[in-house]
Amino acid sequence: MSSFKSNTNHKFYKINHYITAPTIRLLDEHGKQIDVMSLSEARSRAQESGLDLVEVAGNAVPPVVKLISFSKFKYQESKKLKAEKKGVKGGEMKEIQMTPFIGQGDYETRLKRAQKFLATGNKIKLSIKFQGRQMSHQEFGHNLITKFKTDLKDQAVAEGDAKLIARRLILTFTPSRKKGVTNNEETK
Repeated sequence: MSSFKSNTNHKFYKINHYITAPTIRLLDEHGKQIDVMSLSEARSRAQESGLDLVEVAGNAVPPVVKLISFSKFKYQESKKLKAEKKGVKGGEMKEIQMTPFIGQGDYETRLKRAQKFLATGNKIKLSIKFQGRQMSHQEFGHNLITKFKTDLKDQAVAEGDAKLIARRLILTFTPSRKKGVTNNEETK
């Protein structure tokens, strides 16, 4: 069963003699249309050039077939898939954890990490954990949140107010849209 699941991620392409449509629309390896022709004519053309026929749009009328080396085609498809995955990379919730009496170096490290997460489009959940007697001095946690807000004011917007849940003070930040607009204006 598990081997079946792993195969469902791969798309199946009809190649060479598995293509059954009587007429096809033939494209070259760059995606430019060559002509609409009979399947036998396309097969002879593929045999002459030493390339494969790969059906890329079987539902089209007539089906679209690419004249390309199948290994090159699979490589191009995997590159497209990687590029799509890379573009989807944002929108996740990332958590940054601190204590109310965090050292300056540790604070700066977490601030840089938060800025990196925000730059890729992720939300941040800032979690300040109180330990032991620190619960009686919650103002230090609120001061830390205020400092974090001011340090991220150009990159992020806080969603609401900080909430104390059990022994954690939690606040969520969303990437601000202003930063993306200023970057686009600078590049023009």
